[in-house]
Amino acid sequence: MSLNFTETTLPTLALWGIGLGAILIGFLIGYIDSNLRSAKLINAANEKADVVRAESEKKIAEAEALKAQISEKLDDPGLLRLRNKNGVPTLELDGALITAKDIAPGQKKRLLELLAAIRPWIESGQPAPVSTPKVATPAPQPAPKPAAPQPAVSSPSPISPATQPAFSKLTEKEFKALSIINQIDYVFQSRIVGSAHEGLGIRIMEGAGGAVEVKIGSAKYPSIDDVPDAEIKKAIRAAITEWEDKHIPGQ
Repeated sequence: MSLNFTETTLPTLALWGIGLGAILIGFLIGYIDSNLRSAKLINAANEKADVVRAESEKKIAEAEALKAQISEKLDDPGLLRLRNKNGVPTLELDGALITAKDIAPGQKKRLLELLAAIRPWIESGQPAPVSTPKVATPAPQPAPKPAAPQPAVSSPSPISPATQPAFSKLTEKEFKALSIINQIDYVFQSRIVGSAHEGLGIRIMEGAGGAVEVKIGSAKYPSIDDVPDAEIKKAIRAAITEWEDKHIPGQ
């Protein structure tokens, strides 16, 4: 059947126009709906990408923090460390950098304790020569006159007098050949000459593991703090201070 436009009436053309318009409107609606769906998908994909990016950044930050913690644990400064910084030796004590010109009294004491502790490794198989003190022959003294009897007075200190060799001076070379503790003992003996402590037989000695022991007569004390007499402890500490001031570089 053929369509003859010359015989077509107005309502038929109107129907054609309406149909064509409906097709165009349907196409436009479909196009707009497709764009809206695409926009939603794009927004959802962007949101998902943002979440993934945030999680990745969080994991990277956690990994960096863990790496820093591991580095800190691996780099244990230890008790005493000598390092080469730009060709200059530097010393770290308990993780803190110290210099010979600027060292606190507490750090100085700590350094001496560590040096005394490592002496067995330094002197292993090669003991330092120790000079035997020369006992001076006392000049003959006239017999003392008998003293008037005095009432017995009890001493507050449990330390009894003991026989001790007379102090003999050493040369600088002989002094340097002594160990650190023997050097301190030498300084102490030089300080108590002619004092009330001279005849008590006080000696500063090296104990087990390089620790400092004090011997008074026949009694031994594992540390200076264990000595019962406050005056003797004060005298020993004064000798240590004198040794530090004279024989530690930078003092």
